[in-house]
Amino acid sequence: MSLAPEGYPFVAISALMAMATWIISIAGFGGGATEVIAGLFTLLTLFNLWFFRDPNPLHPTEAGLVLAPAEGRVIDISEVGEPSFVGRARKISIFLSIFDVHVQRAPVTGVVKHREYRPGAYAVAWADKASDKNEQSSIGITTARGNVLVRQIAGLVARRIVTYPSQGDRLERGQRIGIIRFGSRVDLFLPLDWEVMCSVGDRTRVGSSVLARHPVESIG
Repeated sequence: MSLAPEGYPFVAISALMAMATWIISIAGFGGGATEVIAGLFTLLTLFNLWFFRDPNPLHPTEAGLVLAPAEGRVIDISEVGEPSFVGRARKISIFLSIFDVHVQRAPVTGVVKHREYRPGAYAVAWADKASDKNEQSSIGITTARGNVLVRQIAGLVARRIVTYPSQGDRLERGQRIGIIRFGSRVDLFLPLDWEVMCSVGDRTRVGSSVLARHPVESIG
């Protein structure tokens, strides 16, 4: 288990504040209030360590599998139009609570052919309108079997989307591609002829849960 680099400042600041207030408390200054504050900073440090955790998942090795780009719960599977990169597509939406891993990983192997950032609102991430109205960052990946798009979407609490790959980068399935801070949503758009292997309500593990399969299994 490692820590996402984006979490270093949060952990460092809360840990330093916890240490400082515990020292003040032990020295006898501030009374019981200082102990309470020190305890709160300690809890905040533990929360930051938990929130920014970045586990190394065991990736399935079978060719043709599409892995979950995010950890959370599948809240929607539907056929939609995705005009920027995929066209008619199967959309799989995953909602991430603040307790889920917030690092995203590439669902397939391919080359980044599309990058788009769009500012927007901060509606609750599970709402249907979040896919269209909220701040979002999209990564379009070209594979041997078609185009795939991963869309990171900010939520009511999430106010910071980080996307690592640049256009032209080659991604390996399971590779880190970004992080969204403090509650969010990830939409995955797949070609219609790919077989969906998950259902609404399923829990997903980033980089290890299988969401779909290429129509030709011999192509990875």
